[in-house]
Amino acid sequence: MKSDKKVSRRNFIKSAGVGAAAFTIVPRFVLGKGYRAPSDTLYVAGIGVGGKGESDIANFAKSGKAQIAFLCDVDDRRAAKSVAAFPQAKYYKDYRKMLEKEHKHIDAVSVSTPDHNHAVQALAAMQLKKHVYVQKPLTHDIYEARILTEAAKKYKVVTQMGNQGASGDGVRQLMEWYNAGLIGDVHTVYCWTDRPVWPQGIPWSTQKGVVPKELDWDLWLGTAPYKDYVEKLVPFNWRGWWDYGTGALGDMGCHIIEPPFRVLNLKYPTDVTASVGSVYVDEFKRGYFPESGPPSSYIVLTFPERNGKPPVKLHWMDGGIQPQRPEELGPNEKMGDGGNGVIFVGTKGKMMCGTYGILPSLIPTSRNAEANVPQTIKRVPMGAEGHYAQWVEACLAGYGKMEVSSPFEIAGPLTETVLMGNLAIRSQDIRKPIPDQPNRFDYPGRNIKLLWDGENMKITNFDEANQFVKREYREGWKLA
Repeated sequence: MKSDKKVSRRNFIKSAGVGAAAFTIVPRFVLGKGYRAPSDTLYVAGIGVGGKGESDIANFAKSGKAQIAFLCDVDDRRAAKSVAAFPQAKYYKDYRKMLEKEHKHIDAVSVSTPDHNHAVQALAAMQLKKHVYVQKPLTHDIYEARILTEAAKKYKVVTQMGNQGASGDGVRQLMEWYNAGLIGDVHTVYCWTDRPVWPQGIPWSTQKGVVPKELDWDLWLGTAPYKDYVEKLVPFNWRGWWDYGTGALGDMGCHIIEPPFRVLNLKYPTDVTASVGSVYVDEFKRGYFPESGPPSSYIVLTFPERNGKPPVKLHWMDGGIQPQRPEELGPNEKMGDGGNGVIFVGTKGKMMCGTYGILPSLIPTSRNAEANVPQTIKRVPMGAEGHYAQWVEACLAGYGKMEVSSPFEIAGPLTETVLMGNLAIRSQDIRKPIPDQPNRFDYPGRNIKLLWDGENMKITNFDEANQFVKREYREGWKLA
């Protein structure tokens, strides 16, 4: 069929005089070799299609079973490569308009936007019964993560978070070693990253920038409070500002904490402590910039006993801080993957890995040669790269028909744990004036242990910290 006009699937069906149901059940053999029945194709809409979003939709298409049908981005510059790669896809700037007009032609939605807009975009798609793939961290707030976790069950949609290491072979190897008892019961875990690699611990710029003509600044802000556009915030440095990003922990925590979370079957932590690096505005005065994440942080989360397993202390370090090097590790052997990693400390030994669970190894590494543990956990085809195709296949199969590596029932609690660390970090900046002492302040959130009621999403011993569980959206935006 040749036409000078683009013909939508609906119009084609209508003009052909057949119903949608008949169209979608055409068997593959009827169409002939090399053709794919529409029922075997997942029609995907991408919200945020530059940067990571660009690679996400490209990987869905690479599966051979997904068609990128719609593109949406608030910045034409960032979307340009995806628009060129998928010329048949209709382009929108406002995801709300796209979903309103095109939802009947969409099977699934990929969300890869700044953290502060993940929840409203994903939930809007889920409420339309669309399967969703959402970049890490799943959400900006703890409350949002809980809402999306519950929504996945309510709307019966296939979900996956973009922490592709969850599909990797490395984490499955670690699980098999642990389940075989090679390192005994784990009681301590160390996680670290060399992030942030963007500015943090700095004041907000006082220089108002000129909004690029290709960028819809109001749509980019979305749920966040209105502020004038500043240079260099977009497309990457927003990660260091609490209004939009979730700092080093939010950026890397879902990749690095995922292996211990899965291997040890962790759930909600019971308490958290934090300390943060300082920034000095001059030789003697410490800076106070609560709008931005700190240059470095050290978090300790406590997880309770699980099915007879002992409590676990999980240590998180960022900004270049690393744990003490295990004595069993050779002097020239790499710890983790260098800049990032995880060390499990058990009653009978230790093991480690890098980001995404790569480079799994027992410590000392000489033990790897003797670790002849049978493979008991099924691998995902193509490992971490197969994370995308796995979701596509599961969406085509339908809710509850196929397992995915990071469904929201796992990704939600993992994200809540990551964001608990940020709650503790931000509590460090809560300050109150000291009576009768001008320009002196007390910081009641520092040097205390925050006790967490996971089921009810509440700090029980320092109520001021609960403001970081759920933020207020800008007027006109809501998590319906």
